[in-house]
Amino acid sequence: MAPMGVRLSPLGAAVFCLLALGVLYHLYAGLRAGRGGLLGLGGGGGAAGPGADGAGAGAGRVDLREMLAAAVQAAVRGGREVRRVRESNVLRAESKGKTREGADDPMTRGDALSNRQMFHLLRTAFPSVQINTEEHVDAADQEVILWDRKIPEDILKEIATPKEVPAESVTVWIDPLDATQEYTEDLRKYVTTMVCVAVNGKPVLGVIHKPFSEYTAWAMVDGGSNVKARTSYDEKAPRIVVSRSHSGMVKQVALQTFGNQTTIISAGGAGYKVLALLDVPDKSQEKADLYIHVTYIKKWDICAGNAILKALGGHMTTLSGEEISYTGADGIEGGLLASIRMNHQALVRKLPDLEKTGHK
Repeated sequence: MAPMGVRLSPLGAAVFCLLALGVLYHLYAGLRAGRGGLLGLGGGGGAAGPGADGAGAGAGRVDLREMLAAAVQAAVRGGREVRRVRESNVLRAESKGKTREGADDPMTRGDALSNRQMFHLLRTAFPSVQINTEEHVDAADQEVILWDRKIPEDILKEIATPKEVPAESVTVWIDPLDATQEYTEDLRKYVTTMVCVAVNGKPVLGVIHKPFSEYTAWAMVDGGSNVKARTSYDEKAPRIVVSRSHSGMVKQVALQTFGNQTTIISAGGAGYKVLALLDVPDKSQEKADLYIHVTYIKKWDICAGNAILKALGGHMTTLSGEEISYTGADGIEGGLLASIRMNHQALVRKLPDLEKTGHK
């Protein structure tokens, strides 16, 4: 007896094809979802919201020690782009507009390429956290920059165990090129790349990298650091580091407050100014006792420095002594005062007129 064959009617064949297509669609959708989690792309406007849970920690949690290691690598990789563009002398500088003081707010290829490296490395590694960056992020840019997930020995030595926090509590602030104006003027010592991690608005991780000397400072609050405070500071006749753009404004008030022995150091870049307060083994780095800023400033400029100072027992507040929250708006109005190993609140009380000056 010949074997019996199985024949499908045209309707059965159509139903079978539809079922097969449905299975293939669900497989493809699952693959796309996994790929989207890997890319971890945010929207435009320099911010990226939460996505899928990151690897390396429990569901909905991230390890701050891993974030520190990734932040160091991101700052260094961004710094390589900054240095490469500067040394090529093809900056393609353009103005993003005017600052509140009426000066041009420049942007270069160094800013853009550094931003791309730093943002995509951190977004790929930690897709579940909020990332704010100074430069625009194109949602169509699907570049993947992988982090090798290796924690350097110097970090492991200082921070022996993981420190997990809820991913939803984390905000990352990236400054891909601090001191862009000085960068265009080839004043290289002021230039830094920076990453900060805030938890519930409080700065807990800071990385400041100097691309042209290849020096990197990092610190974790209640964790450890590779940088330290100097042994002494002068409160009576301090050296005060201020922005190059308004040194005269600060100098007038500082001389009234501290006397004629006060020294004003004009410098570019908030990262450079914070490092001026610390024991930094970089011959190009000037030394100061206080850092004062009297005008509006963006949080990506100051968050990393705030975290490092806080980890070392220092302080960065508004001129009225208020702590700075690193959630919500991307800037602060109240100026800032940064110090370490000094009576910070006593310094705040000495500067009652400076905040008013900064709001003019």
